Amino acid sequence: MEKITGVTFPVPKQYMARFFEEGKTVFIKPATVFKELKRGMKFVFYQSHEDTGNVGEATIKRILIMENPLNFFETFGDAVFLTREEVKDYLQVQEKWQGGRVRKGEGRKKNWIALELENIRKYDKIKKPERFVSVGGKYLKE
Repeated sequence: MEKITGVTFPVPKQYMARFFEEGKTVFIKPATVFKELKRGMKFVFYQSHEDTGNVGEATIKRILIMENPLNFFETFGDAVFLTREEVKDYLQVQEKWQGGRVRKGEGRKKNWIALELENIRKYDKIKKPERFVSVGGKYLKE
């Protein structure tokens, strides 16, 4: 049986420098692939949009799940790789997108995940994964 060793998520190329050059250590996104994750597992950065592929890795130090992603800023401050404004903009777009499908007030709130990372390192060369990594991410297995 395959063992889960970590996770990979796509990050647009324009945000990668925030991890490798600007010292950001917290990755946040709507919670998708997370139930099997544990501290100490590997996080692989999959660069999306252009020059796609795995560009680096880190170790998961802490995992937090919250309904309101803006609360991550109370816990992690400026370590979050997105700005408050970027998260607010994302939430507004999501709300508009759901508008036609869900009646006002009846929408189910989705949880968000924060992965605090340590030992972040960039690869010398981009490594192409065997399969495409969707927005939802995917577990790494051995």
